[in-house]
Amino acid sequence: MSEQSETEQRVGQHYARVDLEHAILDALAASGKDIDRLTPADLSPVDEFHTGGRQATVELAGQVDFKPGMHLLDIGCGIGGPSRFFAETQNCRVTGIDLTADYVRAAAALAERVGLAGRVSYRQASALALPFEAGTFDGAYMMHVGMNIRDKARLFAEVRRVLKSASPFAIYDMMKTGEGELSFPLHWANTAQTSFVDSVAAYRRALEAGGFEVVKERNRREFARQAFGEAQARAAAGPSPLGLHILMKTDVAQKLANVVANLERGLIAPVELVCRAR
Repeated sequence: MSEQSETEQRVGQHYARVDLEHAILDALAASGKDIDRLTPADLSPVDEFHTGGRQATVELAGQVDFKPGMHLLDIGCGIGGPSRFFAETQNCRVTGIDLTADYVRAAAALAERVGLAGRVSYRQASALALPFEAGTFDGAYMMHVGMNIRDKARLFAEVRRVLKSASPFAIYDMMKTGEGELSFPLHWANTAQTSFVDSVAAYRRALEAGGFEVVKERNRREFARQAFGEAQARAAAGPSPLGLHILMKTDVAQKLANVVANLERGLIAPVELVCRAR
């Protein structure tokens, strides 16, 4: 097995949870939701697995020129929150890929329950070997995915391959903003072995080499501080059935505390990069 294959296997195992769909449905029911009459908004506390959740998705959407009718690629789609958002609110068709089979199955099941199965689809696949023909998509995005991928040059070259010319590509990733060792565990990796946080400059170099022009950049550090502060306050107020703890599985309080500590030390921050395929 190659080093890349071993890394992808470890990353998939980090996120895997075989009872994921049932755990989410049980939590929804415990929160008072009718699981036979769900809306995409009902799922937002659990299916937006990135800093700031649904609000971050809304704000990223405001920065990128995705138009109705576009076919978008969601790289590292998780359980499908952003894909369902873009399908429902912007009338796009979205194909999502993710390494973790449990996430792909849960994403498809949840899309069916909220009536969006005809506008979103999901496949288990590597972002470094996308199973699509060149020029398939009108746009693409990835949200908190690059932290698990070492070879960003290969990643962005592969994304560019499957995009049409002049297509928009939006990134929202936790990026390196200072020197020092990160505290683990974190929600994207329990150890440094599968954490590949990189600088904005490194992203820009890889994007430009891959065939993209960066047209917008926005550091969301203050947004993140507020979001994580609110998450910690909710956790301190008492357990809630529905939330990202379902996806984090273990050491939830420690993972949140470590992200906040790394953020406060100036080591990391979530950053948006909006690009255009050349």
